[in-house]
Amino acid sequence: MIKRITAAFALLILCAAIAFGCVPVAAQTYPVSQGEAVVEVESGRVLYARRGDDILPMASTTKILTALIIIEDCDLDAIVEISKEAAGTEGSSVYLVAGEKLTVRDLLYGLMLRSGNDCAAALAIYHSGSIETFAACMNERAKELGALHSTFKNPHGLPAEGHCTTACDLAKIAACALRNETFSKIVSEKKYSVPGGEDTQPRVWQNKNKMLYNYEGADGVKTGYTKEAGRCLVTSATRENMRLVSVVLNSPSMYERSGELLDSCFAKYSVRHIYGKTEYELPSDVPEKLCRCVCEKELYYPLAEGEEKEIAIKVQLPSALKLPVYKGENVGSVKITFQNQLIFSEKIVSIVDMEKSYFDILREIAKNLRLTR
Repeated sequence: MIKRITAAFALLILCAAIAFGCVPVAAQTYPVSQGEAVVEVESGRVLYARRGDDILPMASTTKILTALIIIEDCDLDAIVEISKEAAGTEGSSVYLVAGEKLTVRDLLYGLMLRSGNDCAAALAIYHSGSIETFAACMNERAKELGALHSTFKNPHGLPAEGHCTTACDLAKIAACALRNETFSKIVSEKKYSVPGGEDTQPRVWQNKNKMLYNYEGADGVKTGYTKEAGRCLVTSATRENMRLVSVVLNSPSMYERSGELLDSCFAKYSVRHIYGKTEYELPSDVPEKLCRCVCEKELYYPLAEGEEKEIAIKVQLPSALKLPVYKGENVGSVKITFQNQLIFSEKIVSIVDMEKSYFDILREIAKNLRLTR
């Protein structure tokens, strides 16, 4: 009887887990994190989340958004003179000296490889004039990326009241950042050298992210730790044309748990070719004249075995086109849903110019005259 009750209780827990999208992706060898998520980078699909919407501090993983904003808005070869405020930033540091000059690019590497809080402050002040103004920019950009439960108070992640995110929000931010070629290159580098000069001392920075050295396919992204946030890690890895990003917040075994989550998602999911560049021929209001049109975009999407049946493709085209129609003109659309959620919406456009000839016009006039008799 006791065994039956235990089994029934276990089944109830499993059903609840499925309902809330938090089924473990693998047998847990290492302690789970306070919040964790895995996202496929190109599509943004959340493949796994456990307490993914819990609001938590995120320590230096904050710097992912800092770096993205700087890369998007600044000239990477511009020179930044280090202020006393930036040089005096507490915590993790590359030991910048007030008055020395480095490029934005150099500071980005110091930010992402060595987790320099001084680099974060220097870049924020260069970009916006103050830490507070830059934090406002961070919050605006976070909302644009769909990170609706995140609030940023500073560019480095030092403890501040209300400075927080969620595992799913941070995964969204990281996925967007990784789609930026410059960001992706920086966070994948294991080492970076700053040459010495009149206004700066030479430096060699080794990346702190141990996943780059110990995990197959790892190519980013950022570590973090404060007493308040615990151990935090955002990791990206690529295998067989699929790039994943995992987030673990307050994780006692952040490297091991990240590897466990990534391994399981790589085993369960693969990127499938859902829709390819497709040409269509449409009749027009002129007999025998067909208009060639095309959807230029393609869709690749991560799916588990059996999920392809939940994909629905809807092509919307008129029964006939009214001429003239010109190259590039929108004539229809392709919409693709997965589990009733829209994942792809693109135009179908004409690939030719088509006009009525004088003969076509005369024939149409003659036809109309016959109809009016």
